[in-house]
Amino acid sequence: MSSMKDTLRLPSDLGRAIKAARLAANLSVSEVAAKAGRVRDVIYRIEAGKDTSVASLFAVLSVLRLQLRLEKQGMPTLEQVQARFGTLEDDE
Repeated sequence: MSSMKDTLRLPSDLGRAIKAARLAANLSVSEVAAKAGRVRDVIYRIEAGKDTSVASLFAVLSVLRLQLRLEKQGMPTLEQVQARFGTLEDDE
């Protein structure tokens, strides 16, 4: 499960982190949608890592009291690769 401290490299990573934040805030999809001025489908799309507008993403982040920070991308650590893809022993 992603947390907001993780390095998010894919839309699905961001979606999982947003969903975790919503659940931690004890908010339903309907509540977030209403507060963000969006329809529920937008929230479902964001949480699934699917395409949506940047404005919708920022509206949802605002409701959840979250912000994005951009950093120069580097190579993932060995631990990050293993966490995402497993180890060789997992295939045996």
